[in-house]
Amino acid sequence: MIPIILAAAETHPPGFFQQFGVDWPHFLAQLITFLIVLWVLKRYAYKPLLDMLDERKRRIAESMAQAEQIKRELAMAQEAREKMLADANKQAQQFIDEARAAAARQGDQRLQQAIAQAEQLIAKAREATDLDRQRMMAELKREVGRLVIDTTAKVTGKVLTPQDQQRLAEETAKQLAA
Repeated sequence: MIPIILAAAETHPPGFFQQFGVDWPHFLAQLITFLIVLWVLKRYAYKPLLDMLDERKRRIAESMAQAEQIKRELAMAQEAREKMLADANKQAQQFIDEARAAAARQGDQRLQQAIAQAEQLIAKAREATDLDRQRMMAELKREVGRLVIDTTAKVTGKVLTPQDQQRLAEETAKQLAA
C-alpha cells in the first residue's frame, strides 16, 4: 500500500502534495501507527468481544431449548393425567354399572354400598390426580423459575442477589399460574 502512495506522489508534479499540506514522513508514520492500532484492536478487543457475544447467544439458545423441553414434558404429563382420570372414571363407571346390576339382584342395600364404594374410588382417583398435578405444577414452577433466574443472570452478566432471585421466582410463578 505504501509503494502505491509513493508511486502516486511521483506521478504528480513536485509541490502538488505540499499545496495540500501533505508531509510525507508524518503521513507515513501516521498511516503505520493507524494500521498497528487497527491490528491491535482487532486482535485484542474485537475478537474477544465477538467471542463473548457468541457464547451468550449459545447460552440463551440452550436456555430456550430447555424451556421448550419442559413445556413438552408438562404437556405430556397433562395428557397422562387426563388419561388416568378418564381411565379412573371409566373404571368407576364400570363399577357403578356392575353395582347396579348386582343391586338389582340383591336389593337396595347392596346397591347403596356399591355406589358408595364407586364414589369413594372416584374421589380417591380425583384426589390422587389433583395431588399429582399439584406436585408437577410445583416442580414446573421451580424449574422454570430456576431457568428464568439462570437465563437472566447469563443475559445480564451479573450475579443476582437473593432478593432478585426471589422476585424473579415469584413473577414467574404468577405468570405460570395465569
